[in-house]
Amino acid sequence: MRYAAITERLRTLGGDKWAVHNAARARRDAGEDILELTIGEPDISPAPELIERCVTALRAGRTQYSNGRGEPGLIDALVEAYRPRQPDIGPENVLCFPGTQTALFTVMLGLVGPGEGVLIGDPYYATYEGVVAAAGGHVQPVPLHMDRDFVLQPDDLSAAITKDSRVLLLNTPHNPTGAVIDRATLEALGEICAEHDLWIVCDEVYAELIFEGSFASPIEIAALRERVVVVSSISKSHAATGFRSGWAIGPAEFCAAVLPVSETMLFGNQPFIADMTEAALRGAFDTSERMREAFGRRARMLCDRLNDVPGLSSQMPRGGMFLMLDVSGTGLDGEGFAWRLLEEQGVAVMPGSAFGSNGTGLVRVALTVPDAELALATQRIEALCRTLVGRAVA
Repeated sequence: MRYAAITERLRTLGGDKWAVHNAARARRDAGEDILELTIGEPDISPAPELIERCVTALRAGRTQYSNGRGEPGLIDALVEAYRPRQPDIGPENVLCFPGTQTALFTVMLGLVGPGEGVLIGDPYYATYEGVVAAAGGHVQPVPLHMDRDFVLQPDDLSAAITKDSRVLLLNTPHNPTGAVIDRATLEALGEICAEHDLWIVCDEVYAELIFEGSFASPIEIAALRERVVVVSSISKSHAATGFRSGWAIGPAEFCAAVLPVSETMLFGNQPFIADMTEAALRGAFDTSERMREAFGRRARMLCDRLNDVPGLSSQMPRGGMFLMLDVSGTGLDGEGFAWRLLEEQGVAVMPGSAFGSNGTGLVRVALTVPDAELALATQRIEALCRTLVGRAVA
């Protein structure tokens, strides 16, 4: 039978990247002692008030069709939330989606055509290549360097731009590395994008999870605003991953152009979840503060312990839910290390190659498990390294 070209473009860009995670989950479900450090699933629950708001909305009959742009109350809450960064924002600058992933998919369909390029810092989040390929475009990787804190460098961006380039896709705080782009760097990157007439799409889903310093968004920079689209959700900030509630903020012209794309695919979100999201944005909750403290503490523990292990090196992430571990000194690449760690020690981490070619020698470790479980996983990582390096580890 015949299938559309998109199925071939995405053939290896879906669940295949999560092979280690899927194998670990199957073994854990079968009763094995498996420690999962693979995905960004917070180990705390959403605030009870948000769950109650969702249930109340369900009972009140908020289960009917919405509109394509989003529920009015949620749109108003997003306008208020973003006004400190974009003073002239209005409802015309907002589109609501079931999660950041859907927002990114729609944004790329609206900005990228067949044969066009999207510049992305490498390593990059595992699904980025798929949303670009779905639109018919291709990833133009820009190397991120550990010795530069994995922050995208303007010179590297300039070197990667071609006549096919249309979009720069940023992610700050960054998954998988935890890098945070400061305002001065954003301004420099923005100047390059303006020179080459590139859109800037910024995934800001981890904005509330910065361990040190402050968050900066390209939407704050007035000179760039006509070319900036930011996407985010309550998945990470409010530990509400399964509710799938996100949005895009961009120029009114962009939103008007992309709205029919969204309506063709979705035609509205779930009103009861929109009500919960509005409550999340308007309320004062300590969810992100608790996660910041826990993830920062766990990242420091990992760095302190694993940087003393022969064959390993890491650096403290500035935000997010993950730590990148360089395992190239063990004699294995990230893929080989991840599978050996699962098979011999029952610990699951993500191979860096799932996040681009520049992650080949790395693995990503999730900080989203309790401290005791993470400490046990660290002991098992050390044990594998003793085997690989062939000498005692302190």
